[in-house]
Amino acid sequence: MNTGIISSRYANALLRYTQETGGGERVCAQVRHLLEHPEEHPAALEPELERLVRLLIKNGRMGDVRFIFRSFIAMYYRSRGIRVARLTTAVPAQELEQRIRAMLERQLGCEVLLESGVDPALLGGFALEVGDYLLDASVRRQVETIRRQFVIQNNRIV
Repeated sequence: MNTGIISSRYANALLRYTQETGGGERVCAQVRHLLEHPEEHPAALEPELERLVRLLIKNGRMGDVRFIFRSFIAMYYRSRGIRVARLTTAVPAQELEQRIRAMLERQLGCEVLLESGVDPALLGGFALEVGDYLLDASVRRQVETIRRQFVIQNNRIV
């Protein structure tokens, strides 16, 4: 069976179970922590998550656990009307983060979870990802565009 189908079915089951128990926020926080820090082992799992892990072990699906967790997070955010955006800047920029979050919430009409990171290779500016949309306003991209245009124009001359 397809890994995507398997992960979405288990994730959907976990989502429905957490909605029944009211523990969605706790489970989502713990799942995010487990994905971000796989080397750390929590002292105790949330009861809903522990039940899922036992089921995965029983069915021999522990190899799919990362896919299941990622699917669960996406489904949980979708069910709560939360959009996830990723902002990458050349240097830390708190004010820019706040302005972009406010602008996205106005434009999208929903709560936005803004994950930020720093990549000095951008040289300046920022890159913003929201779902499948990428806005690359970095100096690195602009320099690369100018370089490509220069190469194209020089190839015509020769």
